[in-house]
Amino acid sequence: MTHNNDARLEEKLGIRFKNPALLDRALTHSSAVPDLRAGQHDPSDAARDIGNNERLEFLGDAVLDLLASEYLLENFPDWKEGQLSKSRARLVNARSLERAARAIGLGEHLRLGRGEEKTGGRDKPAILADALEAIVAAVFLDAGLQAAGDLLKRLLFDQALEERGERIADSDRKSALQELLQRNGHPPAEYRLARETGPDHRKLFLVEVWADGACLASGEGKTKKEAEQQAARSALLQWEAAQAPTEKPKD
Repeated sequence: MTHNNDARLEEKLGIRFKNPALLDRALTHSSAVPDLRAGQHDPSDAARDIGNNERLEFLGDAVLDLLASEYLLENFPDWKEGQLSKSRARLVNARSLERAARAIGLGEHLRLGRGEEKTGGRDKPAILADALEAIVAAVFLDAGLQAAGDLLKRLLFDQALEERGERIADSDRKSALQELLQRNGHPPAEYRLARETGPDHRKLFLVEVWADGACLASGEGKTKKEAEQQAARSALLQWEAAQAPTEKPKD
């Protein structure tokens, strides 16, 4: 039987579980198991068989990787394996999962032990991220891969693409530039810090990318790494523009 609290979560997820016990397990943190067992009046093994969400979390991690891979392949057909791998890691990292968990108020639905409750377990990033992975596994087991994919698309993937799509798409521009230079017989690119402005808490860096003794492009960013990626992106765009066929003037 579904708890009222679980029913509210099902509404947020847009899913009705055929087997509510799976959702119940996904929401049960290991700290809650001793308290739940202590509250059982039936001493039988069946009554004491209360499990936590760790096994579901393990499965959810694999399901997430698979579905994120499929999503990136569909949305970025020109990307190579290295870029896909790095972008998948950014898409399903703990911070992304925590953000998605907070968006649906997952913390209020968790079952925690008294110790975790007292120390703010409902707001702990790791507990939230792990519980979301467990829910993904529960949906997969209850309704299949398509249902899990639809859930992740709504909760995580589409939002990540909207909010951080440019950063995901540009996540490995430096590698792309190095491959381009190598294919065309040029030495590796060199990144040089050209300028650093602003106070310590709000620095802005200007980085130039050089190859063959020439400055290919420059880029700005709040960190040196971000500026390097922007410089590489600019160099790639300039190269693409230079390769584009020019229109012949009309008579």
